[in-house]
Amino acid sequence: MAHDAGRDSTLSLTSVESALDALLRDVMALDGERIACDDAAGRVLAEDITARLDVPGFDNSAMDGYAFHHADVGRPLSISQRIVAGQPATALEPETCARIFTGSEIPPGADTVIMQEQVSFNDDGSLSIHDPRIVDIGDNIRRQGQDVRAGDRLLVRGTKLEAAALGQLAGQGITTVTVTRAPRVALLSTGDEIVPPGKPLAPGQIYNSNRPMLKRLLERFGAHITMTADVPDAFEATCRLLQQAAQDADVVVTTGGVSVGEEDHVKQALETLGQLDLWRLAMRPGKPLALGRLPAHTGACRFVGLPGNPVSGYVGAWIYLRPLMGALLGCPALSTLPSIPARAAFATQTQARRHYMRATLSFTEQGPIAHAAADQNSAVLSSCIQANALAVIPEHSHISEGDEVECLWLLEG
Repeated sequence: MAHDAGRDSTLSLTSVESALDALLRDVMALDGERIACDDAAGRVLAEDITARLDVPGFDNSAMDGYAFHHADVGRPLSISQRIVAGQPATALEPETCARIFTGSEIPPGADTVIMQEQVSFNDDGSLSIHDPRIVDIGDNIRRQGQDVRAGDRLLVRGTKLEAAALGQLAGQGITTVTVTRAPRVALLSTGDEIVPPGKPLAPGQIYNSNRPMLKRLLERFGAHITMTADVPDAFEATCRLLQQAAQDADVVVTTGGVSVGEEDHVKQALETLGQLDLWRLAMRPGKPLALGRLPAHTGACRFVGLPGNPVSGYVGAWIYLRPLMGALLGCPALSTLPSIPARAAFATQTQARRHYMRATLSFTEQGPIAHAAADQNSAVLSSCIQANALAVIPEHSHISEGDEVECLWLLEG
């Protein structure tokens, strides 16, 4: 990969890193709320959880078989008891074994479990182990506390409660948990040419593809959409709707209206009502992206003005909205996307802006390969459907096929 420092200056454009610093500066995690664990899937813990119980709570069998004392490994063993899961075991009689099933309690006096496939029965009903040489003391026993010890930290604050974490909570008998309140987001669409799906299109109009796309992404990132609205191309109406949105939102997200056209009023409205932190970014797609704050009853409401082109909004959501939701939720896992180095199956070059190319990663024996979507135009939303990564091409770069490129893995949520 070659870099050319002699290309056009980026002094008038803000870097992605500077934009993220400005966006996340002074962001604090929102308050917590107590909810039932049954309703906590996908939510973010607002407290550390300490284990109440050992897991497993007692020594138990890892499989169906026979429990015995290892010192008796070479002797025929009569079956003295049968232990099923959920029933207590009694002490093992000398030179006997217990028929035992997966999850059942190991009886006192037993220290090993042999799989049922590794024994045979004698004429008198006793059993013998096929090959005593392969049996080690402690085989096939899950020890008490092997997974979790009472008093250990079970889950840390900021953990997103997915399947395994919910299972751990249930395994401790925990029924309620404190989670961070979901960020309230108002999602506004600007432009007289934008029409909701289902209505007839007049000449020059297009359907609003940004709203359902961004709503889904924001919800995946942990947000709660409190308001959606269409904003006409008028300065006074733009101001009124921004003020209304900010009153009950932690974040206001707009699409369109942040460029330099005569009908682009969002930037001016933001400067009039609140604070414009930065505008015009050194990235592609998504150069005309505005970040700032709006006044609200509870303090400053964060503002993110995404471009109207759908791909620009899609990429901007992953780069900016995801870490913002992570900061408001106190969830470190949302702060950055995993970076995967891959070999480029394409060639490209950049000038003054970093390019986030929609790409599909394939994993081969030689390592990950990045296949770029054929059409990288910011209006071609189909390029995002199969993409599972963004190939990051630095500004002033020339990429040849086979060069290593950084790819941001687009995870669920």
